[in-house]
Amino acid sequence: MSAMVTAPKPEAHVKHVEVKKEGLWSRYRLPLLFLIPALLIIAGFFVAPVLLTLAISATNMSVSTGLKGFSWIGTGNYQEILHSPWIPMILKNTLFYVFGTLIVFNVGLALVIAIACAFIPEHVSGLIRMVWLLPRITPSVVYVLMMKYMAADEPYGILNQLLAPLGVHPQNWMYVKPWLFILALNGLVGASMGMILFSSAIQSIPPSQFLAAEIDGASNWKIIRRIILPQLKWAILFTTVYQTLSLLTSFEYIMLTTNGGPGFYTTEVWSLFAYHTALSNYYGNAKFGLGAALAVVLVVLGIVISFIYLKFFKFRSMVTDPKIEINA
Repeated sequence: MSAMVTAPKPEAHVKHVEVKKEGLWSRYRLPLLFLIPALLIIAGFFVAPVLLTLAISATNMSVSTGLKGFSWIGTGNYQEILHSPWIPMILKNTLFYVFGTLIVFNVGLALVIAIACAFIPEHVSGLIRMVWLLPRITPSVVYVLMMKYMAADEPYGILNQLLAPLGVHPQNWMYVKPWLFILALNGLVGASMGMILFSSAIQSIPPSQFLAAEIDGASNWKIIRRIILPQLKWAILFTTVYQTLSLLTSFEYIMLTTNGGPGFYTTEVWSLFAYHTALSNYYGNAKFGLGAALAVVLVVLGIVISFIYLKFFKFRSMVTDPKIEINA
């Protein structure tokens, strides 16, 4: 009787491989090395000036104190802004200047030009866009001088020469209607950017949508309302936010035309007031601390308006995933 020999079962040798955890530096060192030049530029030219402005806004630094004789006053400059009798007028001028230029020209006129160019032959629309870009690349002084000669007193003013036969009394229209010329100067130049963005967005719409609408007998107005405008939300949002922030900080044309006048703060906007306070004070005692505080308030105002825009345009719904997925 032969005994059955059972072969021993091989023991299962399980190797425990230790997974060495990578440190943050070893994991991200290559991307960080590439980012270091950009981070240094951001820190030196963006973060540092912001921190320096915040620090100066808490001081009474001015020409009279110099860089060594100033003292820390905390929120003193902000309290002075709050109690200044001129701030309501300057804030009103700022909002009128920003939204008047934005709605009428930078978004409104730009949208009209872009849509109009979409319904005319390409060689004509291309020429129109090219001509409209000329103010963007032309020195602003050229257009300011043109406007000043147009609005000047007789015998030089073009408007007075045209209106004299109609019995209109000659006058310097730049001082009679200053906002009209300021808004026109800023708007005619600023509309070019929105026009290019809107035109690019319209050209990115598939031509099949326009063809299908024409086959169904849709009018041009229905094509604009049902096809073009709904697909320009991103372009309109970006243009509105960007141009608003740009207008809040710009005072070039106002300074060259009226310098905040005529009279006391008639066309003075917040950014120009900050410039006059900190760098070009009428009395020679430039107040760096107060000017820095005005700049900080302007930044906060821009952030608040941007959040209002994002809420108005329903930004959250614009960035959500589509409800219907199309698998190609």
